[in-house]
Parts: sequence; structure tokens; C-alpha cells
Amino acid sequence: MEVTTTAHSSDGVQPIVCFTSDEPAPFAQETIIITKQQDIEQRCRINYLEAQQIRDKAKIKALEEEIILKDAKINDLNKRLFGKSSEKSKKQNSEKNTNNSDQAPKRNRGQQPGSPGHGRTNRPNLPLVHTAPLDLPDEQKKCPDCGLPHIRKPELDKQSDVIEVEVKAHTRRYSRPAYTRNQGCTCDNHLPTIITAPPPPTLIPHSSYNVSFWVEAILNKYRYGQPANRYLQGLQDLGCPVSPGTLAGGLKNLAHLFDPILEALYIRQMGEKIFHNDETRWEVFVEIEGKVGSRWYLWVTRSQSVIFYCIDPSRSATVPGAHFAGLQNDLVIIICDRYSAYKKLARLADNIILAFCWAHVRRDFLDAGRAFAELNEWGLDWKERIGNIYHLNKLRLEHWNPELPLSEQSKQFTQCQQTLQDALQRMHDEASKGIMQDNNKQQNKSQASKRSNSAQIKQKKVYQSLLDHWQGLTVFIENPDVPMDNNLGENAIRGPVTGRKSYYGSGSIWSAELAAALFSITQTLGVWDINQRHWLMAYLTACAENAGKAPQDINSFIPWLMDETRRAELTRPYPSQAPPANSVQTHLNS
Repeated sequence: MEVTTTAHSSDGVQPIVCFTSDEPAPFAQETIIITKQQDIEQRCRINYLEAQQIRDKAKIKALEEEIILKDAKINDLNKRLFGKSSEKSKKQNSEKNTNNSDQAPKRNRGQQPGSPGHGRTNRPNLPLVHTAPLDLPDEQKKCPDCGLPHIRKPELDKQSDVIEVEVKAHTRRYSRPAYTRNQGCTCDNHLPTIITAPPPPTLIPHSSYNVSFWVEAILNKYRYGQPANRYLQGLQDLGCPVSPGTLAGGLKNLAHLFDPILEALYIRQMGEKIFHNDETRWEVFVEIEGKVGSRWYLWVTRSQSVIFYCIDPSRSATVPGAHFAGLQNDLVIIICDRYSAYKKLARLADNIILAFCWAHVRRDFLDAGRAFAELNEWGLDWKERIGNIYHLNKLRLEHWNPELPLSEQSKQFTQCQQTLQDALQRMHDEASKGIMQDNNKQQNKSQASKRSNSAQIKQKKVYQSLLDHWQGLTVFIENPDVPMDNNLGENAIRGPVTGRKSYYGSGSIWSAELAAALFSITQTLGVWDINQRHWLMAYLTACAENAGKAPQDINSFIPWLMDETRRAELTRPYPSQAPPANSVQTHLNS
């Protein structure tokens, strides 16, 4: 039986349906009375949960796309590590496999049988050491049957040369005769009681380690990338144990000797117009205020005649800004990657133009092709286009006269210039068209797969990056002396990176600054084809002769200031001389 009653509330009289029979009311017909406040709170709660659900769905979708991109990156890295060359399409590989039976067998690596060789390498700088003749035994100098002696023929003598490398550690002892004043000498000249010749000059006062020891230490660590402990272990194997503290303390005392050379390198570089810049991480295990962690950065600036390094705890634009504060030209060009610090530097300095690296653009397309199978052919096609730009630029430079402006170049150069510009314009148009098509696909897509969506996002990012950096990528058009890529800068930093992987950075600030200084000096010497060992021996010997200080006149050690005779001398390897066998005696025999 159904009975209807009324109830009073803030909204007026509301009917309430009640059931008086013994049977329970249906669930859908039960009525619950709530207040207006409760209704508002519940509605707010429902709206909040719905909004939270929408946000969570968007977050889940973003995470799923990120997972797809990371899976693609893992797939890319696996292909790089374990797969074949990524710059060959599957079609090319399949054609190679199908035609393999028709092709001639692949030749072996190296020199082919029957081809003319280049002969043995001449080594005119090695000293010649004569040894005792290798003669026959007496019983072989006569006939084994009749016993008559063989006839000696000096004009038919044979010679056999072998190359030997002997690394020796020895103590060189100088004898310094002592003299005393004659008893009949009554002169008041304040001479000492015992008069001897002064000791040999050394780099570090009261140190028994001479120039050759420090030259080997510097070359092993800062040129060959070996850890100091490995060098010390090699010395111990030669019977010359040296403590790590002795080596570290000595290098710290020598650091100031290179300051004048470093200043000359910086002044020279600031007068040039084209630079290559790059940076890499460098660990410096010290605690400084305001710095979290041990990661510092090694910055390299390479110009035509100087390679200069600096070490800094920051990777911000202030580091290259401080370096280029001494520029002497009104307008310079820096070839670099697309790191934001260089972009900020160009915004703050009106005399700096950035030329971006085409090798990084090429890498973008190849990475996208490796990551997504549907972008493989697209990435290889763009790789070919960029390779064509390199080819056209090379053809253009064959007709370029650096002494003439662009408007006065030859007809052949002008034709190559126009062909290059047309090819670049087609690339720009294709990238712009690709972005528009991608936007249309995004608007018209219905149930496209998530991976295809991620591939389109990656493709659009590569196109957008190309267009965003187009102005810097085309600087080489109006400046033919500007390279298309930053390979010179990246090649310069390979040596320090090899050292970093071996000895994992520096243990103090002074050692990090010394590393940057010696990287600068040794690599700049390499630019000028100067033998680093020869230069270090000459320079540190001059420092030792100047009482452990840098020489007053360093012009004879600056590559662009020394004369041709001096440069030719330092270009040759350091003259090695084999001493007589009795000139070096060990401690046991001394």
C-alpha cells in the first residue's frame, strides 16, 4: 500500500513517497532527503573527480607516448650497437643479397696480391748504432770436406737493420770538482771556503727530477690520455719508483710556467674571425660553495691557428661570453651546435653570428629513421639530400677566390652558387610542406595507432628544428670560408674526452686548469705541425735555465712568431742519441 506525505525543507514542501506494506520498496523507487549544502558538496566533488579523471587520462596518454619514444630510442641504440650500418636501406641490403651470387667474391682487406707496395718506411731521424759483426763460427769458415778456408769478400758483406725502442730510467751524476783558497791569498773578496761549479739547472729547486721526467709525465697524461698511476707504474717497472704526491706536487709547481704561452694563444685567437665551439663534461672532485656535484665543463674554441680550452663549473652562456669578451674584430662567426647557450651569446653580442652544424641536422633525420620503421626511407632520403648539399658546396669552393668578394667571383662560381641556393630552397619548401601536411593529419586522424602518432610527432620536430635554425644553417652561403659543420671543433675535443674516460677528470681546481692549459698548448702545436715533445723539451729547458721561471722572451716558442729555421727545427722529432754503453751506470755499479 502506498501513502504520500509531505515534508518541509528550505526549498518548500517536497513530497515523500513511503511504502507501508510489509514488502520492501524497489531500490530505484527509494527516496533520500539531503540538504542543499550536501547537494552542493556532492556536485563539487563530482566535478572535481571528473576534472581529475580528464587530467589523469591526458597524463597517461603523455606517458604512453613517452614510452613509445623511449622504446624507439632503445631500438635505435640496439641497432647502432648490434646492427648493420644504419645508412643503408633495407632495399639496398636485399638487392645486395639477391645479386650476391652474380657478383665477384669480395676481396680481402689490406694490400692485394700482386699490387706494388710502398716499400719500407724511411726513418731518417733515428740515430744509427753499430754493433759487433755477426760472424760465422770458425768451423763454418772452411770447407767441411777438405778443410780449406773460405775467402773473405768485404765487398759482398750483408747488412741487417732492426728498429729498437728502449725506454730507460737512469740517474745522471755530475762531478763538481771542489777548490779551496790558496793559503797565500789574503784578498778580501768574500769568496766561500769551498768553491765548486753550480749544480745543473732544474725546473724545481732542490728536486732531483729533471726536464725529461716532467716532459714524459705531461705527454703521457695530456697528449696520450694515460692516467698518472699508469705512468708511475711504468716507472716502477723500470726501477724508478715515484710517489703520486711527488708527481702531483711537481705538476702544481710547473703550472705557472705555461701562463705566458697561454696568454699569447688567447691574444692570437681573439684576432681571428671564424671559430668552432664545443663543450663536454669534465669531473672536478672538489666542493665549492653553491655548486652541487662534481660535474664541470670543458669548453673548446678552435680558430685557424689556435685551439683554446677553458674549464668552468657552469655550462651557461657566461663562459663563452667571457672568452669572447676580448674579440678584436667587429664581426665574427661561430660554428657550433644548437645548444641554447650559444644562442643566448649571439643575442647578447651584436658582433657574433652563429653558423649551425649540418652534421647535427643529418643526425636528426637518421635518428628518426632508426627509431621508427615508417620513417626509415624518409630519413635516408633526407640524408642523401644533405649529402648533395655538401657536394654542391664542394663544387662551388673549387672555383672560389678568397681574395675577391662574392659579386666579383668567376662565372663558374656564380653558377655553382645559384645551383646550391636552389637546392637549399627546395629543402626549405619541402620541410614547410611536411609540417603543413602533418598538421592536417593531426586534424583529420580518427583511430590512428599510437606509434604512428609518435612517428609523426618526431617527424614534425625534425622539420621544425630545421626551419627554426635555417638562418644559421645557411650562413655558409654568403661566407664560403665557413664550413658547413662543426667537425673540426668536435675532433679537437676527442683527445680530452679520451683522457677523461681514462682518468675520469681532475682531483682539484688547479689540476683541471692545468689540463685545459696543456690541452690548449699541445693541440695548438699540432695545428702548426710542431713536435710536442721537442717543443716541451726546449721550453722547459729554457725555464730550468731561468731558475725555474718562464723565459723572459717567449717569441722563439710561439709558432707564428718564430722564424722558419726555428719552426723547421721544432717540427722534426726530438733528436734521440744512443749514449755509449759505459756512460750510464746503475746505482749498483756506481
